[in-house]
Amino acid sequence: MEKNEKDLSVIKARKLVSELIFKVLTKTLCVREAIKLFPPDISDLSIECAWHALVHYEADEDYRANQEYATEQDEYLEMIGFLLRDGNNIPRNIISGYYKYYDMAPMPNSKTLWGWFRGLFRLTI
Repeated sequence: MEKNEKDLSVIKARKLVSELIFKVLTKTLCVREAIKLFPPDISDLSIECAWHALVHYEADEDYRANQEYATEQDEYLEMIGFLLRDGNNIPRNIISGYYKYYDMAPMPNSKTLWGWFRGLFRLTI
């Protein structure tokens, strides 16, 4: 695949992830289903960051009882959604905030044995 084709596929994947984020924010899709629908075989730090942000959104359910926290988190996800919708990178400082805690997101990747196992695991949860 040429660089231009790869760039286009990353942009399309970012736009798909943006749609998923907005569906979660409008409560037309749950986080778990959105995560399952993330595009496979895309190595993009912005998409991985969005994956982590959605996982945290789901995990922070107790904190979201605080309206101020919930509003701030919604606005944060919305910002990520708008950046990805336009095909832009998520700023490096936001990405590095997640990589303090995680090496990589366990997103689908069907081209490797590890990716096959992750896909199998996703189907079982």
